[in-house]
Amino acid sequence: MKSLLLTAALLIGLAPAAVATEQAPVLSWQDCQDGFQCSTAKVPLDYDRPSGAKIDLALIRLPATDPAKRIGSLFVNFGGPGASGVDRLRARGKWEWLFSSELRSRFDVVSWDPRGIGRSATVRCFDSVEEQQQFLNSIPVYPDTTAEEPAFYDGYREFARRCEEKSGDLLDHVSSANSARDLDLLRKAVGDKKLTYHGISYGTHLGAIYANMFPDKVRALAFDGALDFIGNATGHGDQGTTVPLDTRQDVPRGVAETFDQFLKLCAAPGAQCAFAGGDLKQKWADLVARVTASPVTTPDGRFDRVSLISLVWDALAQPDTWQDTARVLQGVWEAPASLTASADYVTNRFEGFNAVQCSDSDFPRDPAVYSKHGRSEDQRVPYWGRPVVFDMMACAFWQGRDDDRYTGPWNRWTSAPILFINSRFDPSTPLHGARDGAAEMARTGFLTVEGYGHTSMYVRSACAEKVKREYLFTGVLPAQKTCGIDRSPFA
Repeated sequence: MKSLLLTAALLIGLAPAAVATEQAPVLSWQDCQDGFQCSTAKVPLDYDRPSGAKIDLALIRLPATDPAKRIGSLFVNFGGPGASGVDRLRARGKWEWLFSSELRSRFDVVSWDPRGIGRSATVRCFDSVEEQQQFLNSIPVYPDTTAEEPAFYDGYREFARRCEEKSGDLLDHVSSANSARDLDLLRKAVGDKKLTYHGISYGTHLGAIYANMFPDKVRALAFDGALDFIGNATGHGDQGTTVPLDTRQDVPRGVAETFDQFLKLCAAPGAQCAFAGGDLKQKWADLVARVTASPVTTPDGRFDRVSLISLVWDALAQPDTWQDTARVLQGVWEAPASLTASADYVTNRFEGFNAVQCSDSDFPRDPAVYSKHGRSEDQRVPYWGRPVVFDMMACAFWQGRDDDRYTGPWNRWTSAPILFINSRFDPSTPLHGARDGAAEMARTGFLTVEGYGHTSMYVRSACAEKVKREYLFTGVLPAQKTCGIDRSPFA
């Protein structure tokens, strides 16, 4: 019988582990403050050996406020990979523009720390937070010059070695395909016959894998800030071994287009923008040239070229921060030439990001490929092209290999259609990539939010939330194709 199941799995393209029939974990929900409930689920470490070692997954839920009208559970992955779903649901579960009171009345909103992340079988690369901070802060966000590249590569080569030393076999079992298998067990554990899901950013990749591994278990999936799934997993053609991941997704174009909107809205009449005044494209160019020649210190930190560009790149995803970002830029503009603001690494988010992303995707392994694209992308998309080339450098040296990762097909016919939502100007999951991802799948609809920033976590649109929740209530794709935003970033 087992050989027949294996043959059937291979015929339809499933990995052998996907046909395993697992018992749903038993969840014991306990109150964990502010109306939330928490639990732990035990799942197989290796689905090829389901009776072997188990790992714990940490879960949290916000129970439906109208039990009489409850539809079921809405599972949410907030993206990353690497972000704690438990922490993010606790922090964001009551954001009205993300999960309205109407939506929360009908669903238990559930999230979890995926394997390798947060409190769930955590990937560790260091013995202490102090060691983690010291090491990671010693590596720049990206090498600004060719001369800085060898030390940058050496830093990430050593990072990958430490992760292998501290986490070992766990690194071979943290792919999104295994998280999709976990998600199906969690679906069973809460008693839902089919999955209702809201995937944000990376969460759309996990959702697409689930939809193709379990196509008959789809009730309603909302993909919010989506990827080109082929581009993310393997690249098109030979890109997996020849082009860095976010470069082949053309993220720099998304960053540049969003930054152009930042400057345009900043310069608009009536805008509350501290950086306004004169030709802002020239002002930005002059500012970058100035900190490149001589770093500048302000109350907000010390800024050289890398830290200034990184500050803006990060901020573009969250339009609610644009006024503060403009204030910081103006402070740098006004400061005399002269504490680099350091990142706060108090979780395993960085380690978890690399553990999952390096398992899921093909990457060039030769540092020379990154050096070549660093030069060409700097010319193609000034300011933004070069940083993107190096943003997943650890994967060139990563040791973990999950044989059960998912690389397609992406177009299986699902039991319900899937809704894609994307803002027009998204610096992290650009609109062009989301449209590619939607076209790769079999049954999809698309809602474009006419705004700026990354996903509905940060792009406030009551219209988009209403369209999303009606789809999640009914499983029927909306006729509406566009939505506006609630307010301009510089209003």
